[in-house]
Amino acid sequence: MRRATFRETTQGEGDAAMLSWALIFLVIALIAGVLGFTGVAGTAATIAKILFFVFLVLFIISLIAGGIRRPSV
Repeated sequence: MRRATFRETTQGEGDAAMLSWALIFLVIALIAGVLGFTGVAGTAATIAKILFFVFLVLFIISLIAGGIRRPSV
């Protein structure tokens, strides 16, 4: 009697997994398309810009504070 290899036993499971990932990305793409064709995209971009600059300022402040606190060798 011949033993099945790992590839032969998981072939069907891999196909089902790929199909489920494809369906998940289809749903994500449809939601992104709906949001992109409405005014939500512009609002989200504005919020993203504001958050980017806020975190950029916080990052620079933390760099300066870390440089001040660090003892010189």
